Amino acid sequence: MYRDHTKEIRIGGRVIGGGHPIAIQSMTNTKTEDVKATVAQIQALENVGCDIVRCTVPNMKAAEALGEIKKKVSIPIVADVHFQYELAIAAIENGADKIRINPGNIGGAENIKKVVACAKEHDVPIRVGVNSGSLEKDLIEKYGGRVTPEGLVESALSKVKIIEDCDYDNIVISIKSSDVMMCVKAHEMIAKKTQYPLHVGITEAGTTTSGTIKSSVGIGIILYEGIGDTIRVSLTGDPVDEVRCARQILRSLDLRRGGIEVVSCPTCGRTEINMIPLANAVEKMVEDIPLDLKVAVMGCVVNGPGEAREADLAICGGKKEGLLIKEGKIIRKVPEDQLLFALREELLHWRSV
Repeated sequence: MYRDHTKEIRIGGRVIGGGHPIAIQSMTNTKTEDVKATVAQIQALENVGCDIVRCTVPNMKAAEALGEIKKKVSIPIVADVHFQYELAIAAIENGADKIRINPGNIGGAENIKKVVACAKEHDVPIRVGVNSGSLEKDLIEKYGGRVTPEGLVESALSKVKIIEDCDYDNIVISIKSSDVMMCVKAHEMIAKKTQYPLHVGITEAGTTTSGTIKSSVGIGIILYEGIGDTIRVSLTGDPVDEVRCARQILRSLDLRRGGIEVVSCPTCGRTEINMIPLANAVEKMVEDIPLDLKVAVMGCVVNGPGEAREADLAICGGKKEGLLIKEGKIIRKVPEDQLLFALREELLHWRSV
């Protein structure tokens, strides 16, 4: 697998590449200089399983705020910097665990050398990012007047070489597109050409609904091929939902364990309990329970018993009540309005039979 042979890179207390577990990343949407709001959002992301968080650094106040933010959070922080090399240096000096730059827009070779020198002094990795929306005009023209996977890969590797020419190889690469299959093809190509860790995502994927679908398909294909060391689900919405989606992608591919997996039926005319809000409530309720279990929420007795046998704990709905089933055995009947409470109590006092 490609990811088993990528270069190990340390980002704060986290190591990626070299076969280490795939890390989940998200990005704050607060003003970074608002330390209180940014810390609150990072802590919320940590609570749902975020491993690395990126913060924008558009000005010096934001760069300086990183020092205070770092004191209050546990996960590594990536500083996202464009156009002003001074901000990249300030972000590193204020404790950023990684910086994300585009060497093409940071202001020339001398400025790049200054940023790389600072990164080398502090042993901070540099993520080189290329997006389809900002691909260089000459590469668009070279490949037929349009954005192509070949152009994305060539652009990324040319920027990597700029960093390597400064005698630095503490590098992570990201190549993103909003086109799912273009993203897949670009990752297939670049994985054969480099051993640097790859940060995978579908950029500008869309709203929580459409973005979740596109990201799940694209990231899922790429990861299944053994490519990718960190992932980010980009959604127009709450960053917490990005992490939830990313966790589910990894769980669905058996690439991450831990946390409770909830499965539920799609409902039909046989359903006799208020299934939809119950399933949503269960999914939210289990987020803070640190067990590696499968919980099934089923609406009737047709498919319920079968799913219950596959789950560690299950609810199987009946008329205004439900069966609580543990490891395939019915343990009791519960009134509908007490099902959520009964399920939580079983989980909080979990013991395998």
